[in-house]
Amino acid sequence: MAKTKEQKNKLIDYLRVNLAEKKAAIIIDYKGLTVKELEALRNKLGDLGIKFSVTKNTMLKIALSDQKLEIDNEILNRPIAITFGDDEVVVSKEMAATAKELEAMEILGGIIDRKIVDSETISRLSLLPGREELYAKLVGTFNAPINGVVNVLAASIRGLVNVLNNYKESIS
Repeated sequence: MAKTKEQKNKLIDYLRVNLAEKKAAIIIDYKGLTVKELEALRNKLGDLGIKFSVTKNTMLKIALSDQKLEIDNEILNRPIAITFGDDEVVVSKEMAATAKELEAMEILGGIIDRKIVDSETISRLSLLPGREELYAKLVGTFNAPINGVVNVLAASIRGLVNVLNNYKESIS
């Protein structure tokens, strides 16, 4: 069923807004995926706060040109879907994992921080630790010197208790 002009304008606005507001957009070729697989992917990504949309190439071209972004025409000559997320590492990890799981899906490229990137860059991003993991490592790094001081102070007190205990036993 053909889309009305109003539906097309809504789709272009949706793409425009997400391209402007989201930190990462990854474009995939979904050819060969079943409707069931696409729905499962959409639900999985939605649970993570990542938007997923199958889109018309001409609509994406218009939205990209409005944002002053140019993407390779070779990418836009294939059936594509696009994901939008606030954390480029999380989006990259999820899409790379899904591409391994669903062999028919192919990552074509994307937009990270308003810069066009290729699929290789997205693969490298997927190997980085996530934001939460980096926060945990940072807290651990800050906590290490404090733990060291506590252990040194506790060792002195333990040593004193052992000396006093040995003295008490030697007197008795």
